[in-house]
Amino acid sequence: MTPRLSSGLRVGAACLIAAAWQLGANPAAWAQQPPPAAPAPAAEAAPAPTGMSTPTMTGPLVANPNPMKFDIAPFNTIYLTGAVSGLGMFQTAPLLGDHGGNVDMSNGLFTLQTTEGLFQYFIMVGGYSIPSLGTPYSHVDKTMGDLFGPIPEGYVKIAPNDAFSVQVGKLPTLIGAEYTFTFQNMNIERGLLWNQEPMVSRGVQANYTVGSLAFSGSLNDGFYSDSYNWLTGSATWTIDKENSLELVGGGNFDHTDKNLISCQLANCLAKTPFFLNNGDIFNIIYTYSAAPWTITPYFQYTDVPGSAFFGLKGASTYGGAVLANYAYSDNVNLAGRWEYIGSSGSAAKGNVSLLYGPGSEAFSFTFTPTYTLGIGFLRADASVVEAFSTTPGFVFGHAGTTKTQARFMVEAGVVF
Repeated sequence: MTPRLSSGLRVGAACLIAAAWQLGANPAAWAQQPPPAAPAPAAEAAPAPTGMSTPTMTGPLVANPNPMKFDIAPFNTIYLTGAVSGLGMFQTAPLLGDHGGNVDMSNGLFTLQTTEGLFQYFIMVGGYSIPSLGTPYSHVDKTMGDLFGPIPEGYVKIAPNDAFSVQVGKLPTLIGAEYTFTFQNMNIERGLLWNQEPMVSRGVQANYTVGSLAFSGSLNDGFYSDSYNWLTGSATWTIDKENSLELVGGGNFDHTDKNLISCQLANCLAKTPFFLNNGDIFNIIYTYSAAPWTITPYFQYTDVPGSAFFGLKGASTYGGAVLANYAYSDNVNLAGRWEYIGSSGSAAKGNVSLLYGPGSEAFSFTFTPTYTLGIGFLRADASVVEAFSTTPGFVFGHAGTTKTQARFMVEAGVVF
């Protein structure tokens, strides 16, 4: 799901990464000074620095605690943040049209946002690739063209108080435990369960928090279909400072046929897969977070209807995953993801394929060591996907018959 980068962009991104790495490499000890000979007069305490909470990041990469900001009267403080990174990948059994090796820009994203006042906004601009297990790699220019363009996310927000807000625009999905862009997640690549989920939806979303409970509900266009007939919602219970539980669900309440059929014939199924967009999806997500561990197991179920036009019956998927990160030190983290997913139906019965053929199953394992220094980072993914009960032509390799695919990926960049 991503695009081919020109040599000029590669050189520019590399220069920016190198410069920012040097800025982030200065040790915290630079700020330490000898104690004064006499107590200094008391001064007004400055507010503690804090990173932006949007876009969401699960770690080990974190938002810059001292983001760039601009105070422009009469407007509220405007924050400028972003991520710039590049990646290299080697894989076995590349799918038809893919390559054994790829070099690309994974993120060239810049965000502007306000966080105070009745009217707020968030806008993300730039290039992105979205590597995902078990799917062909798509370079940055193709990803932007096939998916969400140069503004993948952006919305206005009305927040009359701290407990309630409404957002309108291109919204990140409420579904799933992983986020769209590489820098937001424990692993460089998204997983097999994530492949069943929407990424960005256009619509309106309301958020309400009361005590330890947080609720969100959205009317949107699902898998970016331009038909506003999806409802999604989430309920999160923060049990205590270490444990939380989230229930998520969404689905199409008025099946979208005409424009999606033309979309599939025009080969735009990357952002709007016909069957998934007409289906339902549910998650149960638990998170434990207490240094040095962050552990997130979750369960997912999807159900899609059949289609008389395509002559296929409906099907469902069911699966689970465990995402975990261990902070070995202030600079070194070790993350992993294990997942299993199965699908119903069979080719003989005429069910739609939601995985590697009707009725197929798969598991994956990903290991991601990460090194951070200031705002810079370097990390690697080693992953394997194994498929079972497959249909020839639906799996890996140019012929679609290989059942195992291994990948090794390296990513370096900055989060500023």
